[in-house]
Amino acid sequence: MIKEFRLPDLGEGLTESEIVAWKVGVGDTVTLNQIIAEVETAKAVVELPSPFAGVVTALHEQPGTVVEVGKPIVSFEIEGDDGGADGGPESSAKREPNLVGYGAVLEGSGRPARRARTFAAAPAPAAAPAPAVEPAVAPEPAPAPQPAPVSEAAPAPEDTRPAERPRSTPPVRKLAKDLGVDLAAVTGTGERGLITRDDVRNFVGGGDLPVAPQELAGVQPGAPAGAAAPAERETRTPIKGVRKFTATAMVSSAFTAPHVTEFLTLDVTPTMELLARLKASRSFAGYKLTPLTLVSKAVLIALRSHPTLNARWDEANQEIVQFNYVNLGIAAATPRGLTVPNIKDADRMSLLELSTALTELTDTARAGKTAPADLSGGTISITNIGVFGIDAGTPILNPGEAAILAVGAVRKMPWEHQDEVALRQVMTLSLSFDHRLVDGEQGSRFLQDLGAILADPGMALAMV
Repeated sequence: MIKEFRLPDLGEGLTESEIVAWKVGVGDTVTLNQIIAEVETAKAVVELPSPFAGVVTALHEQPGTVVEVGKPIVSFEIEGDDGGADGGPESSAKREPNLVGYGAVLEGSGRPARRARTFAAAPAPAAAPAPAVEPAVAPEPAPAPQPAPVSEAAPAPEDTRPAERPRSTPPVRKLAKDLGVDLAAVTGTGERGLITRDDVRNFVGGGDLPVAPQELAGVQPGAPAGAAAPAERETRTPIKGVRKFTATAMVSSAFTAPHVTEFLTLDVTPTMELLARLKASRSFAGYKLTPLTLVSKAVLIALRSHPTLNARWDEANQEIVQFNYVNLGIAAATPRGLTVPNIKDADRMSLLELSTALTELTDTARAGKTAPADLSGGTISITNIGVFGIDAGTPILNPGEAAILAVGAVRKMPWEHQDEVALRQVMTLSLSFDHRLVDGEQGSRFLQDLGAILADPGMALAMV
């Protein structure tokens, strides 16, 4: 029988996700929980496991398409039916395990077998339904000719392509519309024949289609017919996925929480010397220790004396919620935009455990594999702008948190040391906090204690 898998809610009530890439094709045999696709939510790229074991008969959406939760994305041919001919919910539950914290949508009843589909995109709504056939032989992943009613715009007899909607993304379809290009006449060079923006531009630039002058605003007057269009003066990128979520969250935070930012420049030579000794120690052999590791530990220690910075403002209930644990967020720059995954219960970790967690967190974030659960529930955050050679800034609060610390670059500078001017290693800390939750005195004292630890790591013994 044929079973459809509908896009599940991948966490926190997200309503849509973008298909990034398919890991399987039509005709492939998959096992239960095998990764079949990568999808991008508003927070991260998530690997989607298969809820069935069977043969892929259709991929309903193509890469680059934003799909609403609950819509079918892939169909499988399942051998037999453990629950009988009706395929009731109980049999579905047996086949559909919990998918890494989010459940696949259960289907209430079986459906009659349907004709196997060859293409990744769903057939156009106006197409006439084809007679049902036995899906005994799985089709090839690549588009292939098959019997289908011939539409009025059908190609010449020697061209056996079905009259389907060309495979492209919404931005490409808009570009084609603006340039007056019929996508049915364009050959796609992307994955599985996907039509790209360059395909549309090359088609127009090649002189294969008459285009109105206003549609080729980038072509200079007097250019010879058929000449390639010059490079565009603007590049437009759709705002979606992680970047869209980040933009919305930052705007909400900036115009909801009254930000205050304070700065502290200090001599961190003792901390850098401690870092060098730890790296040379056998106890820390094989661990990745950085200035951020020690700053993170210092933040966790200082928070014990200043819990007001580890809190959130509950507008609905008009309450200040103080956390008795620390989920330490670390801002990470990724190819898909800024993310702030957090280390759960970081305050309970030793320096070795914190070092391991930081390494895993940053590596996973840069690979775009952060789980949605790791992107929520943070209580305070750190952004390491020093890796970019920046000294200070005014970081924007991660929504729902009371404070965020920007860690500047460590620089050798002339500095007063023991009543003399010496070349010392200096760092600037920038602390932004929500003035509804944190008074200026509270923020200043936290920053002062944090600086005292970094200026003299032995001070941590007096605060533990």
